[in-house]
Amino acid sequence: MTDTKLIASLFDCLNQNQLVLGAAVEELSNWVEQRGSADIVNNVRGALETLDKNLVFIRQGIAELAVAGSLGKS
Repeated sequence: MTDTKLIASLFDCLNQNQLVLGAAVEELSNWVEQRGSADIVNNVRGALETLDKNLVFIRQGIAELAVAGSLGKS
């Protein structure tokens, strides 16, 4: 496995972790919202928006690393 492929795999795993954590935090924010804590929910949803905004860039970077790794076979 080339270094580039290894890095792409690592970033893919980190991205999956980020998605799972984001989903868990969203579930918690829904639970908090049902109990009437609008300020906390707004803060949490703002943080989740940042995760969503970065997702496209992260996925693009992973795809480019994966392509570069397959081109640079040793």
